[in-house]
Amino acid sequence: MSTGPGAASVPAPDHDDTLCKAPEAPRRTSMFASLRVRNYRLFFTGQVVSNIGTWMQRIAQDWLVLSLTGSSAAVGITTALQFLPMLLFGLYGGVLVDRLRKRPTLLVTQSAMALTALVLAVLTLTGQVQVWHVYVAAFAMGLATVMDNPARQSFVSELVGRDQLQNAVSLNSANFQSARLVGPAVAGLMITGVGTGWAFLANGLSFVAPLTCLLLMRTRELHTVRRAPRGKGQLREGLRYVAGRPELTWTIVLIGFIGTFGFNFPVFLSAFAGDVFDAGAGEYSLFNTLMAVGSLAGALLAARRGTSRLRVLIAAAVGFGVLEIAAAAAPSLWLFALLMVPIGVFSMTVNVTANTSIQMSTDPAMRGRVMALYMMVFLGGSPVGAPVVGWVTDTYGARVGLAAGGAVAAAAAVVIGLVLARVGNLRLSVGWHGGHPQVRFVPRERQEELAPAA
Repeated sequence: MSTGPGAASVPAPDHDDTLCKAPEAPRRTSMFASLRVRNYRLFFTGQVVSNIGTWMQRIAQDWLVLSLTGSSAAVGITTALQFLPMLLFGLYGGVLVDRLRKRPTLLVTQSAMALTALVLAVLTLTGQVQVWHVYVAAFAMGLATVMDNPARQSFVSELVGRDQLQNAVSLNSANFQSARLVGPAVAGLMITGVGTGWAFLANGLSFVAPLTCLLLMRTRELHTVRRAPRGKGQLREGLRYVAGRPELTWTIVLIGFIGTFGFNFPVFLSAFAGDVFDAGAGEYSLFNTLMAVGSLAGALLAARRGTSRLRVLIAAAVGFGVLEIAAAAAPSLWLFALLMVPIGVFSMTVNVTANTSIQMSTDPAMRGRVMALYMMVFLGGSPVGAPVVGWVTDTYGARVGLAAGGAVAAAAAVVIGLVLARVGNLRLSVGWHGGHPQVRFVPRERQEELAPAA
């Protein structure tokens, strides 16, 4: 693989300067700038098709388990089995991803997921499927994601380079949220019309798109990064790397709190639809759809923002928590439903900003391990927190459960923001700029200079 433009291969600085420097004017970029890069355009196109198939399989898988067992607990077991490999082996997956070339790795993982979906399709269409087959398929999918997730996340920087990383990550999120709107609807029609087996078959065949696009990429145009050599202690090395960089440590901690307590939307939304507003599946679907619309809008707005700053992450996390508290107090179904849109916007801003900040602050040779830790915390938070959030919701009511989740998210953001400010030797500055009030962090030595502006 020949060396492309070198921005992506330059080691990141030891400390993140997006919070520690005085703020500069935000750099705007075209919303679809990274699509001008041929390799990324191919990657994006393949993911559009594959993500729709993935959402179709999620819906069909849950429906099949419920049909076979009549048990919601069995559906929960299926979900847990799909996330369990990431919790158990996610960090080891990151070690392997740092050693291997990303494109061949993705060809293997995507092929494995395609094969799993096709086997489940054959079993279902021939009438031989049993619930343990679905359990094994869910676990197999989870095993593939152990390497597929960190490889896909870190491969983006090789496609577009450092300068367009945030735009590309944002468009990936928009891609996923668009599929979240389309996939379940198509799955519902397919399940009703021809059965779950055909949805599994469609997902298996959908992997042809990303595999073809990966093969069509021009390797000479990739931004080559230094791979980690094979050696002992690389997992501990990755953990020490994160522990020695507060901007990485505290960002992952914040995502852990928000993912564990604030992102349990299946618990919250189903409880509000059924218990608070005495509504049905239609309203529950409406809540999810409106949140997906907000998430898509948030991803596209992030794509226009040319830089990724930790202060944006902290502000978005606080806003997300406050909006959840406001939604918990919403007196009517329609006000609650409308609040799902800004909640989706802020949740996606948190997701995209954290993802991009971590990638841009990480040495490329460590990126697989760091992103594996990030994905393990992000994906593993909801399954771990769901029983706790569910207990609070069942015991004290849906409003208390949602408000508690929002309060934890907002409090974690405030505390971590103050910790990062202290680490960066910053102070809060309140003043006026261009006739408008401005609240920001500035270096302590500049506080006296800015005082007259207040």
